[in-house]
Amino acid sequence: MNFALQNTLELLLIIGLGLLLQKKVAKQDLKGVKVIILSVALPAVIFVALLKIKLDSSLLIFPLLALAFNLVMLLATKYFLNSTISKEENSKKRTIMMLMPSLAPGLSCFPFIAIYLGDDSLALAALADVGNKIFVLILLYMLATHWYHKRALQDLKPSTSSKLKGLGLALIKEPINMVIIAGLLLLSFGFNLDSLPTFIKDTALSIKVIMTPLILLFIGMAVRIKSGEFGLILSLLTRRAGITFCLSAIFILLFPALSTPLILLLVVFPQSSCSFWPFAHMSAISSMEEEDKQTKPTFDINFAVNILALSLPFSTILCIGIFSFSDFFINPAVLLLIGFGMIVVSFIPYVIEKIKKSKASELSGQFNTYAGIDTHSQTSEKN
Repeated sequence: MNFALQNTLELLLIIGLGLLLQKKVAKQDLKGVKVIILSVALPAVIFVALLKIKLDSSLLIFPLLALAFNLVMLLATKYFLNSTISKEENSKKRTIMMLMPSLAPGLSCFPFIAIYLGDDSLALAALADVGNKIFVLILLYMLATHWYHKRALQDLKPSTSSKLKGLGLALIKEPINMVIIAGLLLLSFGFNLDSLPTFIKDTALSIKVIMTPLILLFIGMAVRIKSGEFGLILSLLTRRAGITFCLSAIFILLFPALSTPLILLLVVFPQSSCSFWPFAHMSAISSMEEEDKQTKPTFDINFAVNILALSLPFSTILCIGIFSFSDFFINPAVLLLIGFGMIVVSFIPYVIEKIKKSKASELSGQFNTYAGIDTHSQTSEKN
């Protein structure tokens, strides 16, 4: 059996087991599983992967590329993704601008990179995530507070500055970032995985083994999609993925000498699901607005929850699909074709809705005209 297909079937089987466990695992219990993944299993995997690479100043390009991607997606969200949202729904527009440019590769992307591409590519992805973390933790919080202060009934700038300091500390204290810093320091002093004490090396390798099955089980157990806004969110995620494919294709065309693993990394990493951190920022702003008795909230929190719920399985399917048919996705022409196709498809529900509204208004106008003529004729008969 084909290696990629065999891995794909194994991953889907574990996700399926997670789906079967949904009824036996309470929603609040998933928080504990998530903590184990993000604080223990994933840091161990990244630590092992980092200590296998050779430190080079050129590696700084990866966090810079990720940050540049976030900023480009922020602009694309404002002027392109939000184009199908009604002008009156400003809270939804701001919510989309917070979530769509963000990335959460830890749960949605890293396990597949580790399986299909190996530790070297995973280490590069972890470095790229540093740039993404700066964007979601600091820049998006500044954007959220800017919108809040623009609309707020009270001025809370002192708490904002202290909150930014707290976010800076959170960026440093996060286990994954601590591991990246520790790994880079060890590499700079000439250490690698084999030069570490045996008990440290064996502990990291033992914990590393549990990451992939644990994340896949978590994905299966966490998928709980609410209906109502399903079509709108699915079209937005499809458009986001289409734009991302096009950006990856343009970069690959600009640098045609890239290796196949690096091309796949550039294609898969930006397809990560939306990050939870912007939701945390929006929740904090929502709490501040409740104290201010703000009647028109800055963000639509329920809409944000639904986006996050659908984003993880959507991204998982994309990542598995990309690796399963990797020969197609390393071709920039195919990426552009898929990207434009997804963008066009994402606008179909919007166009259909517009046509329905147009026909409804025409029928309403015809009915009013007929009613007017009928009323006039009845008046003439009475006279």
